[in-house]
Amino acid sequence: MEIVTFGCRINTYESARIKELIPGLQDVILINTCAVTAEAERQCRQAIRKLKKENPKKRIFVTGCAAQLHPEIYAAMPEVERVLGNREKLNKSTLLAEEKVMVGLVLNVAFDIPLITDFSGRTRAFIQIQQGCDHKCTFCVVNQVRGKNKGLKPDIVIEEIKQLIKKGYSEVVLTGIDVTSYPFGLSDLIERVLNEVPDLKRLRLGSLDPAGIDEKLIQLFHKHEKLMPHVHLSIQSGNNLILKRMGRRHTRENVLMLIDVLKHNRPDIIIGADFITGFPTETDEMFFQTVELVEQANILLLHVFPFSVRQETPSAYMPQIPIKIRKERAKILRDKGQSLLTEYLKKQIGKTDIVLIEQDGSGLNTHYIKTHINKKILPGTFVEVMNKEVKNGELVAEV
Repeated sequence: MEIVTFGCRINTYESARIKELIPGLQDVILINTCAVTAEAERQCRQAIRKLKKENPKKRIFVTGCAAQLHPEIYAAMPEVERVLGNREKLNKSTLLAEEKVMVGLVLNVAFDIPLITDFSGRTRAFIQIQQGCDHKCTFCVVNQVRGKNKGLKPDIVIEEIKQLIKKGYSEVVLTGIDVTSYPFGLSDLIERVLNEVPDLKRLRLGSLDPAGIDEKLIQLFHKHEKLMPHVHLSIQSGNNLILKRMGRRHTRENVLMLIDVLKHNRPDIIIGADFITGFPTETDEMFFQTVELVEQANILLLHVFPFSVRQETPSAYMPQIPIKIRKERAKILRDKGQSLLTEYLKKQIGKTDIVLIEQDGSGLNTHYIKTHINKKILPGTFVEVMNKEVKNGELVAEV
């Protein structure tokens, strides 16, 4: 079965689980959709039409968050044979059933978290330690498509990491829909992993909510080199009024203080962040406070999205900013991030770092910077490199 995956790491993770559940079904293309924005849904529908046109004899199954949110839209598409919800896609019996639409309710439901044992073609392994979200950001549909907060028990996570290490993985990423809300304590889990799995070479974290980062986690970055010096924060805006209207639990000042403390405890740490531009009621002045925040905190790895209206959310009923302005602001912010990143990368020329080689011969260094190597090296190998130049926003290095 061919699987086409859109969206976040969780979808990628769950696509791998589906392959393990049903490795057959050669006549099926399964599309694991994303609903984070209206544009993401549009791209999913476009892909469905294109794949069916290119593969007229194959059956198209649609699942994921867009299918969970709008099953009727996908069921009505002539190209689609089956529509499965987020719970149903991880159940072998429902994957193999004949019913066209199988999308159960997830609101106020906590559903199981799959374990993946094989990450074919990857040198890093992912563990989804948490599922769902209990918060209610005014722009987000995650709590409508992913259910309530739930986490794997710490003993299960630790045993899974040990098994992944036995299979040859040297780097593990702990991820989730809202990983800082891990119900058994994210900092406590990380501390146990670092202390109880000595053979683990690298530990990384998925996107973090600034409001969920505690002092213990900051100290773990200070004490443990195996916890990689890279944090990606879900910030969204640099203006306090917009943050309040978004339903976020942090302020501009909270973010600046957090980043300052992180850098004090881990001076080489790299900060990445998510931002939304053109959120309803955002003025030019409010937007440029976001630009100033990025510059002041030296946030280098930006994921920037123009605001996308989701009719199922409170933000859809707020005064809207023209789409053209949303996109213009997104470009300004991306350009600022790229400028800061380029400046940082130039300063890395002549310095050494450790890179985990991936299948294409490049890899990620300790700071989550893509690095191209000047010779062929076996994937999964750690190599010490010397940075030589910057090319297309990435590093080029030699062993």
